[in-house]
Amino acid sequence: MNLIEGLTSGLGGGFWFLLILTGILLDWLIGDPAWLPHPIVGMGKTIGFLNKKLNRGNHRKAKGFLLLFLMLALTAFAVFALQWICLKIHIVLYIIFNLYLIVTSLAAKTLAVEVKKVMTALKGGDIEVSRTQVGYLVGRDTSALKEKEIIRATVETTAENTIDGVLAPIFYLLIGALIPIPWLNPAMLVMLYKATNTLDSMVGYVQEPYKDFGYASAKFDDIINFIPARIGSLFMLVAGMFLGYPFNDACRIFKRDRLKHKSPNSAHPESVVAGLLGIQLGGTNQYFGETLEKPTIGEAKTPLEILDIRETITIMYGSEVVVMVVSTIIAILMLSI
Repeated sequence: MNLIEGLTSGLGGGFWFLLILTGILLDWLIGDPAWLPHPIVGMGKTIGFLNKKLNRGNHRKAKGFLLLFLMLALTAFAVFALQWICLKIHIVLYIIFNLYLIVTSLAAKTLAVEVKKVMTALKGGDIEVSRTQVGYLVGRDTSALKEKEIIRATVETTAENTIDGVLAPIFYLLIGALIPIPWLNPAMLVMLYKATNTLDSMVGYVQEPYKDFGYASAKFDDIINFIPARIGSLFMLVAGMFLGYPFNDACRIFKRDRLKHKSPNSAHPESVVAGLLGIQLGGTNQYFGETLEKPTIGEAKTPLEILDIRETITIMYGSEVVVMVVSTIIAILMLSI
């Protein structure tokens, strides 16, 4: 059986949808075990290597476009080649490999675990440990953050990563299940998304030495997150309604503050969380020694509390459940036609 036959003979949208559901469940149960090699780690090492080679001298913006092209091309080649090899060996190995890619593309469990480390340190009164833990999650300088600032940074990154690490990957997995192009399957599409997302997290900054070099990666990440950020934020609102948060207030804050960010996408999930929890996010942050002024998002009806971190995790999981319930209903309807 060749690759095309394997992808088109019984491995259609229904098969991929079941594999996506299985991947989401496995992510909830096991997350990313430390013993399991992670494709994002490989992407990070490749980006780091290319950054050292390309991010110097003149024409850095052009070199940044080259970096983006190389990473997408290398990712596509690696996924296609490994899928082909696995299918040549056995169809079961092909299924397991794609399930592995799907699970590692999702970050709900890992994000929850890492965020809870900040929360635990804050509850224990260990401000230094909480600064260190939140520093692993955000790009800003955390060395002098106070408790409220640590909470704000943690809530903001959890809200943003509800899109980047959970809902957007699911979006591209589902799109991949619908595309009638065999090689552009869900695993391929989500890995291309993760490559772009990893590029943005490593070089997509407006500060030097990434201002020009990271331009292409940052802009492409904005483009591919444009639709998921908006659709995902609506699912977060619906999840908040079912979880008993003030839905009307959240809709009002979302409508008013969803564009209050230099990024065209980040304020969408942040405004949802701010509205649901009745808190204020945004403001001044330090990045690479530079002060960056940001508009505030939401209204400080209640002061920031450690509990807000846990509530944001709850919203993340709730929105993922809503997405999958809606997707399952649509899939059943489509398969029954």
